[in-house]
Amino acid sequence: QVELVESGGGLVQPGGSLRLSCTASGLIFRPNVMGWHRQVPGKQREQVAIMATNGSTHYSDSVKGRFAISRDYAKNTVSLQMTSLKPEDTAIYYCYFVSSLSRTAIYWGQGTQVTVSL
Repeated sequence: QVELVESGGGLVQPGGSLRLSCTASGLIFRPNVMGWHRQVPGKQREQVAIMATNGSTHYSDSVKGRFAISRDYAKNTVSLQMTSLKPEDTAIYYCYFVSSLSRTAIYWGQGTQVTVSL
């Protein structure tokens, strides 16, 4: 069992920055992958950025060069530093965790709203 709690969402102007954080607790086995997905109503949930315990990362093309994912393995946290934000980035952002040894056991946070608007 893994619990994920996000924080850091809010309202930001276009071109601004925001930092999301997620803390995992429970039975956190390695290797694993943590990261961020986002979703707007009526759309499929979209993978934004992920990072594995071996340090490898993957970003969606739409955020590459603007977002940066990082992890603190000792504290079981994952963060997403978002810069040069665009209105198209508006979504609910969800933290997720998946054990690489049991890839169907996916855990999601409750989500945090990010709104990019004047």
